[in-house]
Amino acid sequence: MIGGSISLALKRMGFNCKITGVDNNPDHCIEALRLGLADEILPLEPAINQADLVIIAIPVDATSKLLPRVLDIIKDQAVMDVGSAKAEICKVVAGHPNRKRFVASHPMWGTEFSGPAAAKADAFSGKAAVICNKEDSDMDAVHVVENIYKVLGMHVVFMPAKEHDLHTAYISHVSHITSFALANTVLEKEKEDNTIFELASGGFETTVRLAKSHAAMWVPIFKQNKENVLDVLNEHIAQLNKFKSCLESENYEQMNELIRHANTIKRILK
Repeated sequence: MIGGSISLALKRMGFNCKITGVDNNPDHCIEALRLGLADEILPLEPAINQADLVIIAIPVDATSKLLPRVLDIIKDQAVMDVGSAKAEICKVVAGHPNRKRFVASHPMWGTEFSGPAAAKADAFSGKAAVICNKEDSDMDAVHVVENIYKVLGMHVVFMPAKEHDLHTAYISHVSHITSFALANTVLEKEKEDNTIFELASGGFETTVRLAKSHAAMWVPIFKQNKENVLDVLNEHIAQLNKFKSCLESENYEQMNELIRHANTIKRILK
């Protein structure tokens, strides 16, 4: 989805480039060509040898395995990834001779869908793109990646990989766990009362939308960002217990205060 969206967006913006696709799923290769996400499909090494920029857009656990191999192949090409966890990936290639050609990055956009058909040409405009540990990369490689994101209409933020992983645990990763857990809760109750889904409103659909996200993508993210996710998850559980305690003790005044405090999120999300 992310790789295909980058391709569509670059083409839509009139960026003069040829997109060569690489994928180990033959069906995805056929679909990428049909949808215009790639101009051609090649094996990994020939594709890298003819490229100016290599974009790795696969799950983070697969990136950790593939990235060293990509850096083994390149000469002076820039390499970027788009994964949602950065510290582990940076650690994996810390001692690689071609480390400076790699730029760790994360475009802050996504949906609950996956695969070539989920690609969107208008995905990135107005969103943030994070570049991590830029001091570990050659400046010309950083400028290439920064310029790609600017062509996509994004504003670029620089931060350390560990700081990125902490922030994404709060704004993204725990949201997905919450959605998965809520969906499982309702699925359990639905066994007793199938009218739950008949009555489900837009609010419910919004809250559990992320529960449709692919496990193959999200389990590796949770694994690589385990400590930060556990930290925010413990806080989230503590907050849920406050609401539970209010109901059990019928302390609705305290519940009112909790909700009013939550309303102050409007300062951030307008």
